[in-house]
Amino acid sequence: MSIEERRLLNDILESALSIDEYLDGRRIFAEFKESKLKRRAIERELEIIGEATNNLLKLNPDFPLSHARLIVDLRNRVIHSYDSVDEIIIWKIVMKDIPVLLKEVKLLLD
Repeated sequence: MSIEERRLLNDILESALSIDEYLDGRRIFAEFKESKLKRRAIERELEIIGEATNNLLKLNPDFPLSHARLIVDLRNRVIHSYDSVDEIIIWKIVMKDIPVLLKEVKLLLD
């Protein structure tokens, strides 16, 4: 793995960990939904994750990161169609997909 690929994976890792910080370690949808600050912060981290993933794919189109294309597509949607971002979909990503991504990135970095 190249130094640049490791750097991008570390960016993904840092953003995924930041999402948990914004939620104060709790997974309570009502708190997320009621807090514009939390929603926007999490959306920003998803943008960073998507951008780093996009750059990984530019370096290596066969980079072994599951669902890489879907991650990039989410980034594009959050950035370009911000007015149609669904809180429930973002919450599902936070609850189910980010923990899986975290495990995968940690394994790749080890």
